[in-house]
Amino acid sequence: MSVHPNSLTCPVPASPRDDCVTLAHGEGGRLTHRLISERILPALANEYLADLGDAASLPRCKGPLAMSTDSFVVSPLFFPGGDIGSLAVHGTVNDLAVSGARPLWISLGMIIEEGLPITTLGKVLSSVAEAARRSGVRVVTGDTKVVPRGAADKLFINTTGIGEMISPIPPGPSALEPSDEIIVTGSIGRHGMAVMASREGLEFESLPTSDSAPLINAVEKLREDRIPVRAMRDATRGGLAAVLHEWAETSQLTLAIDEERLPVTPEVRGLSEVLGIDAIHVANEGTLVLAVPQGAKGDALRALQSVAETANAKHIGEVCPRSLAAVVVRRALGRQMPLDEPLGAPLPRIC
Repeated sequence: MSVHPNSLTCPVPASPRDDCVTLAHGEGGRLTHRLISERILPALANEYLADLGDAASLPRCKGPLAMSTDSFVVSPLFFPGGDIGSLAVHGTVNDLAVSGARPLWISLGMIIEEGLPITTLGKVLSSVAEAARRSGVRVVTGDTKVVPRGAADKLFINTTGIGEMISPIPPGPSALEPSDEIIVTGSIGRHGMAVMASREGLEFESLPTSDSAPLINAVEKLREDRIPVRAMRDATRGGLAAVLHEWAETSQLTLAIDEERLPVTPEVRGLSEVLGIDAIHVANEGTLVLAVPQGAKGDALRALQSVAETANAKHIGEVCPRSLAAVVVRRALGRQMPLDEPLGAPLPRIC
């Protein structure tokens, strides 16, 4: 078999470019070392990364550990209120926090498409570092791969988070009881709508901003104030509707919410009406849903509203004995309507 010379490519260009990522940056050689030593380590520097070992050596924890992993393929990489770097950190630490863990460490795996500008990578790494600092976690290990043009969409990130479980741990949706109160900690639908508007280049007088943020302080405040949380979840893909349906299925109870109580910003409401998408089905990245026993909502709201990230917490409904519908919404005119479970993502590539 003959191979035409023009069909062969070399991952190391004759004159390596300094302005964008090349295949050679992922081959483990000199350019890989330069990328790590000149770009990645300075942005994320800490004692765990300094040795560049194959695994991070971490200190012993007092309690059980929790681990969560997630991948981020958001498009575009930068959007109003955040970017893929901060989103990766926030998404991971929030998954740990709502599970009852105090996040401690995360890994950072990057799959970079050939041609990504070095300045773009630098901005993402700076965002990862700032989000980790704000969240109180450290990036302790990672991996970088480069794929040919067209094999990815600029940059994909995978993270794994490790945290220490802290008592009391919320028992989860199986512990829900009739008359429990349902609370949402912020305006819904902001993240998905912000990403979509940015991706499509929509031009409105005022556009949504993502709610991407760490929720660690809010969870800590609930714990400090001894709020008896039955269940807690961050409402990401599928939005508030997905969480409510998951809880209803697990508990075999009906969850009822009031449409008029749902916190929705004017920007999200306007865009929802134009696009025909209900914000209750749209992803969030800095919004919790929690259920507390009847009589505890006042203390829970005071605790949450004292934290910047959850200052707009609202009571939106309650848990009821099981009826024909798993989740119902009381509409503005007093009608009670079943809320359909999301069949798929109305806005893809939002995380």
